[in-house]
Amino acid sequence: MNKQETILQSAIRMFTEKGVDKTTISDIVKDAGVAQGTFYLYYPSKLSLMPAIAEVMVKATLDEVITAVDPAVSLRTQLAQFVDAIFRVSRDHHEIQAMIYAGLASSEHLREWESVYAPVYEWVSRLIETGREHGDFRTDSSPDQLAKLIIALTESAAEQIYLYDVETDQENRAAIQKEETVKFLAYALGLPADD
Repeated sequence: MNKQETILQSAIRMFTEKGVDKTTISDIVKDAGVAQGTFYLYYPSKLSLMPAIAEVMVKATLDEVITAVDPAVSLRTQLAQFVDAIFRVSRDHHEIQAMIYAGLASSEHLREWESVYAPVYEWVSRLIETGREHGDFRTDSSPDQLAKLIIALTESAAEQIYLYDVETDQENRAAIQKEETVKFLAYALGLPADD
């Protein structure tokens, strides 16, 4: 791991343990085992780490989606596998996601979110194109816009369970939320009911 990656991993660890506001650059460099000047070679401030941390999460999300979605099954099943993967990422990484949202919202880097998330948008857009080629998805909307809406809805549904909700029995509620999300998306995309 190079120094920049070491700093990034230390920042994730420190932000998760102490929170973004309470973490100092000194905390990060001490954990990383590098000099403070080395930090500034890569990042002008601690909040400037947020897009890089977001990129790590986006890569983890895309890796999870690619692993989970089987292109040999029906589009409805692929959609359910996609939703399940997004829920799993939210469950497994909710602390990091909350930290990214807080860090991006409190900095000028929020505008970078769309470009950081582009690989996931592109993957979903290709799924929509495939569905259209097979005559399964409606064709009256832009695949790129639909991809953004699908991701926004799915992530929001997962975050309701894993980021905002403090009730117990999360997995039962998550199962219901996933099922409803898949039904909603299938209907919105024009998938046949028996797919």
